[in-house]
Amino acid sequence: MFFAMSKGKSDAYKRSEVLQGTLDLMILNTLHAIGPLHGFGIARRLEQLSEHVLHLNEGTVYTSLLRLQQEGWIAAAWGASENNRKAKFYSITKSGLKQLAKETEDWERISGVIGRVLRLASEKS
Repeated sequence: MFFAMSKGKSDAYKRSEVLQGTLDLMILNTLHAIGPLHGFGIARRLEQLSEHVLHLNEGTVYTSLLRLQQEGWIAAAWGASENNRKAKFYSITKSGLKQLAKETEDWERISGVIGRVLRLASEKS
């Protein structure tokens, strides 16, 4: 399981990079919560939800979308974007919902472990 980390920038300019496994989880959950979206819309929505802490380039998002589609966890269909341009819209599948539940459970378990490890120093005092 991967997570986001910031890379040596000052607090004023700190943005996090999202690592692969976590991005898949966030994309699946976004499609489940919002419904079909095109890749650019997914990237911008995740940035908005993170209050612009996360920065997602389209290449990273599209790589994740391709992988999720190959796994059968999302489906794609062509449609018109808000600008009336041709765009591929992605939606979560039944197997994607099952994967989302599994990945959510895994994330909660791993983040709980990380939380316990981070509290070690405060428990020592």
